[in-house]
Amino acid sequence: MGNLFMIDKLLISKFIKFGVVGCSGMLIDFGATYICKEKLKLNKYLSNCIGFILAATSNYILNRIWTFESHKEEIGVQYFQFMIVSIIGLGINSLILYLLTDKLKLNFYFSKLIAIAITTIWNFFANLLFTFA
Repeated sequence: MGNLFMIDKLLISKFIKFGVVGCSGMLIDFGATYICKEKLKLNKYLSNCIGFILAATSNYILNRIWTFESHKEEIGVQYFQFMIVSIIGLGINSLILYLLTDKLKLNFYFSKLIAIAITTIWNFFANLLFTFA
């Protein structure tokens, strides 16, 4: 029973760290997107892509070092795996947002919160079991 408690405690700790990193990524994403779109006058979709890539890259670095404490030498492979998980997560997020807003007619920002919560769970476990296994 003691080992099970330690596993749960370790998993909860990693999930909290993952959430903190995710929040920092969200700030990077929104900040970079804003600068590109509003200040540099780039296309909104290009701006969004730049924000996403910068945030995902920052999230990879922080999760590698802090959340999952990975010491694998194949950083390029691991980064590619992280980006695959992130892109799938973006797809899940977009699908949930579409279903909740366009089909169920829920408030956009309420729907976005639900989509973020579900996508966070996907991203955490996919990275735990795939990227940083």
